[in-house]
Amino acid sequence: MKHRSVLLALALPLLGGATTALAPTSFAAPGAVPPGQVCFWTEIGMHGQAWCYGPPGYADAENGTARHAASFDSRVAGTVYAISYTATGCVYREIRRDDYSENWEWAGKLDGVSDTTMGCEQG
Repeated sequence: MKHRSVLLALALPLLGGATTALAPTSFAAPGAVPPGQVCFWTEIGMHGQAWCYGPPGYADAENGTARHAASFDSRVAGTVYAISYTATGCVYREIRRDDYSENWEWAGKLDGVSDTTMGCEQG
């Protein structure tokens, strides 16, 4: 992921170098997502391995959810952005407070999450 490293290196000064994410955690149900976090699961219906992100900053998806986030649930007070790196740059998908999907169309695209669009195009 050479492009991701370059883009992240360019974005970190803009973000103040901050990266934050909780350790990978498994949750039985969407209602178990902690306030201020967005969680992603590897299987539809919020099952499988889970990884949660809490702003500020950017964090790479972990615990098997990178390019395999089949569902998500957001309890972040504001908006965060799912980031996907492409051969020519990156795209983002806005995730608002209380957004969720049990069968996410972006399942094969998630590379990370940020509290900004990181200069990516909407995708």
